[in-house]
Amino acid sequence: MRQKTRALRMYGADDLRLEEFELPEIKDDEILVKVVSDSICMSTYKLLKQGKKHKRCPQNVDTNPIITGHEFAGDIVEVGSKWKGQFKAGEKFALQPALNYKGSLASPGYSYEFFGGNATYCIIPQEVMELGCLLHYAGEDYFNASLAEPISCIIGGYNIMYHTNKHNYNHAMGIKAGGNVLILGGAGPMGLGAVEYPLHAGNRPARIVVTDVDESRLHRAEQLIPPAVAKKQGVDLHYVNSRNVADQYALLMDLTEGAGYDDVFVYAPVRELAELGDKLMAFDGCLNFFAGPEDKNFSASMNLYNCHYTSTHILGSTGGNTDDLKEALALSSQKKIRPAFMVTHICGIDAVAEAVANLPQLKAGKILSYSHIDMPLTAIADFEKLRGSDPLFAKLSESCKAHQGLWNAQAEDLLLKHSQG
Repeated sequence: MRQKTRALRMYGADDLRLEEFELPEIKDDEILVKVVSDSICMSTYKLLKQGKKHKRCPQNVDTNPIITGHEFAGDIVEVGSKWKGQFKAGEKFALQPALNYKGSLASPGYSYEFFGGNATYCIIPQEVMELGCLLHYAGEDYFNASLAEPISCIIGGYNIMYHTNKHNYNHAMGIKAGGNVLILGGAGPMGLGAVEYPLHAGNRPARIVVTDVDESRLHRAEQLIPPAVAKKQGVDLHYVNSRNVADQYALLMDLTEGAGYDDVFVYAPVRELAELGDKLMAFDGCLNFFAGPEDKNFSASMNLYNCHYTSTHILGSTGGNTDDLKEALALSSQKKIRPAFMVTHICGIDAVAEAVANLPQLKAGKILSYSHIDMPLTAIADFEKLRGSDPLFAKLSESCKAHQGLWNAQAEDLLLKHSQG
C-alpha cells in the first residue's frame, strides 16, 4: 500500500514547496514512519540559500526534490521484512541523521527524496538501520527525541576537545577537568545546552564563562541556569554582556585570575569572537569553532607563536555521533538536562517554509514544528496574550507557566489531542 504524505520539499536555492504526494511502497529493507515533531535547524536555512552548491544537496534536486528537516521523531508504521526482528509498528523512534554511510555526505533533510522530517510520513532507507542510526525511544513525548540531535552536537563538541600530553603524546580527550571553559556568543539555544551539559556529565570544569551581546537572551539564560544552581555542582558560572565592554580581553581574563581558558567554544560565526577566543587560551588550550559560517572563505587570524610555544590548538566540530545521541536521550530521560529550554516557538508544517526562509531575522531559539498540524509560527511567550482568542492557547499557556515557561510533555499532548479533534 502506498502512503500519502504532505511534505516540505526543496527544488533548489530559495525554492521550498509544501506538497502532497504518494510515497513508493517500502522495500524489504526499508521502514515507513509517521513523523510527529521536527525541530528547525539553521543548517536547513544554509541549505536553502546554497541549493546545489551545498555539499549534501544532490545535483538533480530540481527534478528530484528532497524533503527538508533532520531533527525529527515519531512512530514506526510499517517495517520491511529485513528489520522485523528489531523494530515493530507502533513504537516511537529517534534518529541520528549524521550517517556518513560509506563516505557519502547524504543525510536526511538534505539529500533524500523520501526521507526527511518536514513530512507527515517518510521512508527510512536501509543504511540508517545498518548503521544503527534508527533508535528505539520510550519517552513520554516526541519533542525531546527531536531535540536529542542538537543536544548530541553539543555533546560531540565537548567530546572532541583534547589536551596534549608531552610525555607520551596520548591526548587527553574532552575538556580539562577542573579547568576554565569560555563559551563565546553562548546565550542562544545551543549555547544554553553547552552550559548545562558539563554540569551533569563528562569532565566537570571549575568555571564556565558565557558571553553574549543580547541582554534579553542573557537574562533568560540566567533564569534557566542560575549561577547558584551551577555552584551546587561545584562550578563557578558567569554571564557577561560584552556589547559595550571596551576591553573584553581584560574583563574575561580577570575572571580566571589571569590563568586564561583551557577550553574555548565559539558559538557565533564572528571573526572577532574567534580571534578573541584564540587570545584567551591558557597553556595547552583548545578552541572549538562550533558555529558554522555560510561564507566558504570565512577566516580569522590565529596566533601561531602561541600555537608553537604554548601548545594552543584549534578544531571545529559539526554534528555528533550515535553514541552522543544516545547519551542525549539518556540524560534527557533522567532529567539531568532539559532540552526544552532551547525551544522558543511552536508551529505547524504549514509555517515551516516561511520560518526557515526567515530564520536569521526571527531571533528565535529552537522552533518546534508538528507535522500533522497547521499552526502559524507562535512564540511560547505569546501564548498568554492569545488565550482570549483561542482556548487552546489558554491551556498551553497554563502548562508552560507551570514548567518555568518551557515547552513540555503536557503541552505537546494538549496540542496533539487538539489537532485530532
